[in-house]
Amino acid sequence: MVDAARARRLAERIKVLTAGALEKVVKDPDLGFVTITDVRVTPDLSHARIYYTVFGDKDQQKMSSEVIERHRGKIRGEVGHQLSIRLTPTIEFISDDVPESAAAMNDLLAQARARDNELKKIAKDSEFAAGENPYKEPKVIDKEEKD
Repeated sequence: MVDAARARRLAERIKVLTAGALEKVVKDPDLGFVTITDVRVTPDLSHARIYYTVFGDKDQQKMSSEVIERHRGKIRGEVGHQLSIRLTPTIEFISDDVPESAAAMNDLLAQARARDNELKKIAKDSEFAAGENPYKEPKVIDKEEKD
């Protein structure tokens, strides 16, 4: 029987244990600043996908990915030792591209804001083609007319 809540709890536990294992087991100086962003466990608890990011340039990311793959067995052993389940899930490390995507989206939004501000300036000084406003304006009621 599949228990999705148990899989989520196990994923959170694996996330914490993996971060600890990277610090405790992997003593390689080439390992950069790695952050475990997410863990997803299959419903049968047999496989875990561990998403991570590396702070730094492309060379540091590549080197850290190689170090992580080289020590994957040690990390799995440490995680399995700390978990209290019968079978240790196989682990797969996947580089998370969300931070780069978010930065690209922020750049696009900044460009859109700049274009909107330019259009506001242009619209402020422009006139209608026919010389007068062809659109029906909403009726403005003064306070004096209400009373």
